[in-house]
Amino acid sequence: MKYNCDMISDLIPLYIDNACSKSSAEAVEQHLSECEACAGLLDEMRKCETAIDKPIAEERGNVINKQAKFFKRRSAIAGSIVGGIFAIPILVCLIVNIATGAGLTWFFIVLAALLIPASLTVVPLMAPDNKLLWTIGSFTASLLVLYAVCCIYSGGSWFFIAASATLFGLSIPFMPIVVNAKPVAKLLGNNKALTAIGVITLAFMLMMLCIGIKAHSFTFFRYVAAFALPPFAFVWAMFLLIRLPKWNGLLKAASCILAGALIYFFNDTVVYLILGTGLHFPVFHTPITDTAHLNDVICWIVLTAGAVTAAVFAVFGFIKHAKNNDKKEISK
Repeated sequence: MKYNCDMISDLIPLYIDNACSKSSAEAVEQHLSECEACAGLLDEMRKCETAIDKPIAEERGNVINKQAKFFKRRSAIAGSIVGGIFAIPILVCLIVNIATGAGLTWFFIVLAALLIPASLTVVPLMAPDNKLLWTIGSFTASLLVLYAVCCIYSGGSWFFIAASATLFGLSIPFMPIVVNAKPVAKLLGNNKALTAIGVITLAFMLMMLCIGIKAHSFTFFRYVAAFALPPFAFVWAMFLLIRLPKWNGLLKAASCILAGALIYFFNDTVVYLILGTGLHFPVFHTPITDTAHLNDVICWIVLTAGAVTAAVFAVFGFIKHAKNNDKKEISK
């Protein structure tokens, strides 16, 4: 079908913006393959569009940059004002300490205490980039500084226990945020989850080490190993089963369910072995006469339910795997 140039010239702007229907686009393309004049018109319109879009894009970038600089200046001013407000009680405490002859004891404690709210208000306002990462880091550091100052002036020896416990507690909610921050994520690459779980595990071990050293008891470490090994084994098993095997989601779910059921089933066995109280294996008791029998029955119920559920997921997983292989063979 032949189309006149006037109709095609009306459609060319819509064709450039991909705003016309498929049939109209086909008509334009067919006409352009036969008409050099309309093809030239298309090239001219595209050049004009590029010439117009480039200054607009540059102007938009300039406006965005100006606005970003404006808000950074406003944030810096606000941060300076808030920092000045925090400096008032520090100055008052310093004057009172000197006037009363108390030295600088309370001054350093107040100074360390005010670092905590400052880390949550001044740092986000003053940090140019990665505000959340800087806030988390400064908040954690300010807590440790406060512990150190209070421990020194109280004559205590509890700093390492408090600091390690704080690091472990904060690592649980904050590590996923830290490893996903732009500079850290770029450094870690595909090892973000491994790093987060590894840091949490190391923080827990450091906390238990500090407590054990303070307690001067080897028995403490045995109890820690007995009761901490199963839950950490569960966490690491889930991570490794999800991350390493090249299986589909259903097969990974089956392996995770079965692994979780087995870890729960052998939990008491591991505890008894580490504590040196003999080998304990859950036995299905009927009737149930005490809590120990009830616990063994629950272990068997969890293992049976987990095995059955895992088997169902595995069957569907293998079916899905077989279908995917058939599709690949057909496509070849």
